[in-house]
Amino acid sequence: MTTRDRLLGLTVVVLWGLNFLAIRAGLDHFPPFFFAAVRFLLIAIPVVLFVPRPQVPITWLLLYGTGFGVGQFTFLFWAMHLDMPTGLASLVLQSSAPFTVVLGAILLRERLRPVQVGGLLVAMSGMVLIGWDRSQHAALLPVVLTLLAGLSWALGNLGNRKAASGQPMRLMLWMCVIPPLPMLALSFAVEGPSSGWNALTSSLHGNGPLALAGLAYIVILGTIVGSGLWTALLSRYPAGTVAPLSLLVPVVGIGAAWLVLHEEPSVVSLIGGAVVIAGAAATQVSGKARQDPSPHVRPPARVGV
Repeated sequence: MTTRDRLLGLTVVVLWGLNFLAIRAGLDHFPPFFFAAVRFLLIAIPVVLFVPRPQVPITWLLLYGTGFGVGQFTFLFWAMHLDMPTGLASLVLQSSAPFTVVLGAILLRERLRPVQVGGLLVAMSGMVLIGWDRSQHAALLPVVLTLLAGLSWALGNLGNRKAASGQPMRLMLWMCVIPPLPMLALSFAVEGPSSGWNALTSSLHGNGPLALAGLAYIVILGTIVGSGLWTALLSRYPAGTVAPLSLLVPVVGIGAAWLVLHEEPSVVSLIGGAVVIAGAAATQVSGKARQDPSPHVRPPARVGV
């Protein structure tokens, strides 16, 4: 990887790490499910109007959008609404990497190498350590919900992989078309028909402007710029070269939450997080190159939150 592209990759890491601060700002004002719906709606409207749909089976597009969009952000925003620490959320969400490997082995019959099995066991031990630490000091439910967000992201990765689009950026944009209606329906049913709209109409007062700034950051910098740069890197380099950079996102997320929100993680959580990252990194190690009967099919892009 060239120095320029390495710097672009680190730029994405910073954008995605700070994205968790933007999520926190939004959730301090908006109901979580409504906030998730609006986040995708702002992208979906121009996509439907101006971006041609990728030529992929609708089944895999729906799985991608349901897993990555609906499932991940339902559980992640719910967890953070229930006071999941912002920095810890950025770390536990990395469970999506080992979850993707496990689901690929079970559902797609992908072969696991010994180093991946070892990495999975290491990552699982780190997640157990984090869960144990949280159960001693705070509610365990937010950690469980964040793990479910990572599992949903992994399901979305399978949809992305099966879609096998030669236009990954277009596929990512059209994935954003799937979540708005289910998320709005969920918000209507759980949060009430007027809570989200009331928060939107009052967004020029109190902490509303900061929430709007967070929403703008998520849509423009976190999704369009961050995912756009990430997709460009994946188009130039093997996924095994690019994907491990995403494991640096929790470093930025925890550091930013520490500096801005004064969230000081426990030593045990930091140790558990380091173990999770080490295990997730092991699952990303590329094996010996083999002849691919479908050279146009590439592994899925890991698009950030």
